[in-house]
Amino acid sequence: MIVHVLPGDSLSAQFAEADIAGDIVVFRECLVVGDISGEDLDEFWQLRANFLMLEYGGDPIDYQEGVVYEIERLLELGAGDEVNLWFEYELFCQSNMWFCLDLLKASETEVFRVAPKTPSPDNPWEGFATHNSSDLAVCLDERTKMSPEDRETGVQLWQAFRERDSERLRKLGEFRSPAFPFLKEVCDAAAEIETRPTEIVAELKASGHSDIESIFPEFQKRAGVYGLGDLQVERLLEQL
Repeated sequence: MIVHVLPGDSLSAQFAEADIAGDIVVFRECLVVGDISGEDLDEFWQLRANFLMLEYGGDPIDYQEGVVYEIERLLELGAGDEVNLWFEYELFCQSNMWFCLDLLKASETEVFRVAPKTPSPDNPWEGFATHNSSDLAVCLDERTKMSPEDRETGVQLWQAFRERDSERLRKLGEFRSPAFPFLKEVCDAAAEIETRPTEIVAELKASGHSDIESIFPEFQKRAGVYGLGDLQVERLLEQL
């Protein structure tokens, strides 16, 4: 079985047009924010559902059906299968990919990283947003097979991120592999996830940006490495 893990529903339309063989798993989560603790996977999902309900009004039943059941399909993969992780470069996507690698840590399936085309030096965090179906086919052709060391590093990255272990994240950021472009920048950002995004929003507000419509574009310019969406940035603004 061939499985493609897409970073959200927004990529699904272009992916369908590309006529790429394989099943699709859509990763509808944002693990860069909120509670990611839990003694086991069941408790983890419960904590996530509660967080999303309180923060964004998400429905726990919809979460179970549209998120949990979808992502847990990865647990069914084994020897002879392959999974392609279509994730972008910024922390929003990277933390989701690290979680996938943690889920797959005991699996014998082959794992590939599918990254966006060579990014612009001016905006390396743009991701798949401008890709058409032909671009996606090229990305798949240029995918990187993850080595055992790559996969183990992904597991360690997820553990360090869950524990908010800044020192360990910075150390892991020194790892070099084609499977992890921009890892140092992302790990440095992850090490400051609890403080730096809020500081940037506060600085923007102090400089005269009073609402999310003016703050969000500036936040993206200054902190695109986090990959936060307007909803996440708006929550930071509300908490000031």
